[in-house]
Amino acid sequence: MAASRSKRTPGQKVQGMFIAKGDVVEVIAGADKGTRGKVLKVFPDKKRVIVEKVRFIKRHTKPTQSNPTGGILEKEAPIHVSNVMLIDPGTGERTRVGFKRLADGGKERIAKKSGEMIQRHE
Repeated sequence: MAASRSKRTPGQKVQGMFIAKGDVVEVIAGADKGTRGKVLKVFPDKKRVIVEKVRFIKRHTKPTQSNPTGGILEKEAPIHVSNVMLIDPGTGERTRVGFKRLADGGKERIAKKSGEMIQRHE
């Protein structure tokens, strides 16, 4: 049986994922540096995100019933979360993410630059 690539043991909490599905982010490193896009999918255990129109790969597919022609398809591939930064909803600039305790005991994400709350888009 193949060994798991994840260094996380079962029951261990995943840390460091402040980006959520639906957030607008900017790529800060790599070939697509400076590109902005919406987060389509999040993989917390691998610390990766898929951002629309970023890191296209070519996928060679066989013909199937849903895709009778097959061929070469282009699609987005995951990018490491450390290579993207959240866009501040108030100023439109890149920002770090912080947390603020609410009166009801919950937590809400805030933009460090403006202090504005970041809404979840799920």
